[in-house]
Amino acid sequence: MDPAQMMERAPHSPIAGTGWLMDWRLTFGGEDYGWEGALATIVEHAGSEVFTVLYDVNSEDERRLDSWEGCEFGMHKKLRLRVHTLDGPVLTWMYVLDAYEGGLPSARYLGVVADAAEAAGAPADYVEKLRARPCTKIGP
Repeated sequence: MDPAQMMERAPHSPIAGTGWLMDWRLTFGGEDYGWEGALATIVEHAGSEVFTVLYDVNSEDERRLDSWEGCEFGMHKKLRLRVHTLDGPVLTWMYVLDAYEGGLPSARYLGVVADAAEAAGAPADYVEKLRARPCTKIGP
């Protein structure tokens, strides 16, 4: 979701809006040493919803994102999912971590996720719930 991160990874792909992924929930899984903990992903869960940012990704940037997300190594897979926007449903693809669910994100990583959601216009209560999620504290 982070616009600065997306500008670095997919510089030719502008923000196309925001929406909600219905009947999925945000969770954390696997482990990344650079982020010192579990990574964000989504899993199906009736009644839940995940705030999303949509980007108009061109084919060059899609290849770059696939590489960045480790698709060739099976770290993430891309799923075609329907996101609900104010203009109606949009069929899009999302990267989903291909690892076990569980583990805790680091406080630093969770802060980046929450800051990105806030910057994208997620409702305040959604951002508050993100910031209140359990996480690991690295360092003193």
